[in-house]
Amino acid sequence: MAIKPLADRILVKPLAREEMTKGGIYLPDTVKDKPQEGTVIAVGAGKRNDKGELIPMEVKVGDVVIYSKYGGTEIKEDGEEMMILRESDILAVKD
Repeated sequence: MAIKPLADRILVKPLAREEMTKGGIYLPDTVKDKPQEGTVIAVGAGKRNDKGELIPMEVKVGDVVIYSKYGGTEIKEDGEEMMILRESDILAVKD
């Protein structure tokens, strides 16, 4: 991966969207919900406080996270959709 997030930013690969409902109906792209969870691909070093001390990141590569619906920036890398989020956009880590 050629992308390295800076400071308190995180690179996340969204989980695959549902293609079919439980009843067996296929969904077109226009009605699919935007995914709000994904796998952490890369993390920045962390944010610095007012004293210049580095505050380490709470998430690590491989974590499955839930993030805010309208947070972050969507990018495409090698044909794959990715999100760059701030750590504050991460709402939870799934076990």
